[in-house]
Amino acid sequence: MGMIKITLPDNSVKEFEQGATPMDVARSISEGLARNVISATFNGTKVETVSALEEDGKLVLHTWNDDEGKKAFWHSSSHVVAQALEELYPGIKLTIGPAIENGFYYDVDFGEHTISEKDFPAIEKKALEIARGKHEFKMRAVSKQEALSYYEDQQNEYKTELIENLEDGSITFCDHDTFTDLCRGGHIPNTGFIKAIKILNVAGAYWRGDENKPQLTRVYGISFPKQKELTEYLALLEEAKKRDHRKLGKELDLFTFSQKVGQGLPLWLPKGAALRERLEQFLKKAQKQAGYEMVVTPHIGQKELYVTSGHYAKYGEDSFQPIHTPKEDEEFLLKPMNCPHHCEIYNARPFSYRELPKRYAEFGTVYRYEQSGELHGLTRVRGFTQDDAHIFCTPDQLDQEFKEVIDLSLYVLNSLGFDNFTAQVSLRDPEQPDKYIGTIENWEKAERAIINAAKEKGLNYKIVEGEAAFYGPKLDFMVKDALGRQWQLGTIQVDYNLPERFDLTYKGSDNESHRPVMIHRAPFGSMERFVALLLEHTGGNFPLWLIPEQAIILPVSEKHEKYAEKVLNSLENHEIRALADHRNETVGKKIRDAEMNKIPFMLIVGEQEESESMISVRRHGGEDLGKISVKQFVDLVEKEISSTLKSFK
Repeated sequence: MGMIKITLPDNSVKEFEQGATPMDVARSISEGLARNVISATFNGTKVETVSALEEDGKLVLHTWNDDEGKKAFWHSSSHVVAQALEELYPGIKLTIGPAIENGFYYDVDFGEHTISEKDFPAIEKKALEIARGKHEFKMRAVSKQEALSYYEDQQNEYKTELIENLEDGSITFCDHDTFTDLCRGGHIPNTGFIKAIKILNVAGAYWRGDENKPQLTRVYGISFPKQKELTEYLALLEEAKKRDHRKLGKELDLFTFSQKVGQGLPLWLPKGAALRERLEQFLKKAQKQAGYEMVVTPHIGQKELYVTSGHYAKYGEDSFQPIHTPKEDEEFLLKPMNCPHHCEIYNARPFSYRELPKRYAEFGTVYRYEQSGELHGLTRVRGFTQDDAHIFCTPDQLDQEFKEVIDLSLYVLNSLGFDNFTAQVSLRDPEQPDKYIGTIENWEKAERAIINAAKEKGLNYKIVEGEAAFYGPKLDFMVKDALGRQWQLGTIQVDYNLPERFDLTYKGSDNESHRPVMIHRAPFGSMERFVALLLEHTGGNFPLWLIPEQAIILPVSEKHEKYAEKVLNSLENHEIRALADHRNETVGKKIRDAEMNKIPFMLIVGEQEESESMISVRRHGGEDLGKISVKQFVDLVEKEISSTLKSFK
């Protein structure tokens, strides 16, 4: 038997006999690691911890602390829950059961059976009973005919349809205990690693996401290697429910939806519109300091525009149907992307290298036809506004421009309290050059620019090969919110594709035409999604500079209303957003309502305050700041705002 060389993530190389398993490699490092390894990746492909390794390659061992480890854990758990469902509901038909960002789901045709929340404890009990058996997950290859026969015997047309679309020789089953499932692999060693399971909810889902196909029941669940972690997760879920942006948006009068207007098309109420406007002005001010010019483009464009850019091929199925005009063969689309329009703005006149870079920015509304089942509040909508900008520069300017975009993105994140983030540098897959366009020289320059910029800016970043866009590498900011959930906020992409497709040029110092490089960037991403995440991150307690109402004046009785109005006028003269509560309610009731509306400061005015020309200040949350003058309060607000909202440059 020959020897193979295994390369580990730290680039160290270890030799093993052919047939060694990832678990053998783990044991060679330490028994502690072997106890914690739950899955593995070999040469970029998910493998079992007991898979025989027959050739040289790169091996990554995953534990529960790794994203890939969690995926394997949750995917394995979906098998266990599927077995429990089959035992509890005989005759059901299983379809697919993948791991998702938090947990897993399994889509099931329950036939005559019904399932509701009251059934969850029984499913969890049965699944844990199976898990405690410590059954090994065993992969085996099967022929296409064997696989079809197995599921035809079970009369499962869903699995049969999946198998019919697979090539013979590429089909595998996974067995554990008495359960068998069609599966590509990537499991934990055995079911015993699963110590806690929770069925979270059930929902309807169409087979293959097609509204014309049967509706299934999607069973969502999550699992953990320790009961304590499940308990902590459920507490987090409860907090997340309180912070749900749909709930807070309604309570704070920020936005609404209307079936008559259409699904996925948010309507911004006055307070929400004002909040959006402040966010826009905040970024516009920073962009102006950074040399951007604002442009405006229409909400529609000729179909040919998006065919040229490549967006029709990519987003055509997800776009609204073309708009036909009275003119024969003339078609328009609701704009799915702003970048083709910006390319045409650049193309409106010739440029010299001395005029570059050109930085065009726009709060441009785009439209994509998301499936109704995928719509979710402001985070998944059909019409949304991107804080889009496109920089056209020479290749020599790319490095500096990219670093300046990082500066702007960091300014946005820091000003809004997103201080827990990492950066992901997405590069091309060097083993699959045909997936990408452009010269290797340009790719290497772009990748170096991103990596060097991330290093120079001291970013906590990781490099991921194979995640680049087909036109160029990118850097994404992965932000953790107050509940520890990770979101992608802000992206910077380097593009050699659109300048080529739109034949963009500039005249160089050699008097010849050259192709500019294009940088795409959007620090917010979309206004809708950003506001949703900001709502959930802050729980509706926005930064003082952003919140719709910074203070509310609470007169003790009707005879103090004139003084309350005088205080209000003084605050408005200092550009502090305030209102006076003149309702015929007790001060206690007014305070409770102000707390519910998350107003940062409550200014109580009664006989004593009026006689002394003072105000009694209470901060949201209950802190009593005592009696101070209006001028002192103005200074307090201005100081607090300036500490969080510094000038960009």
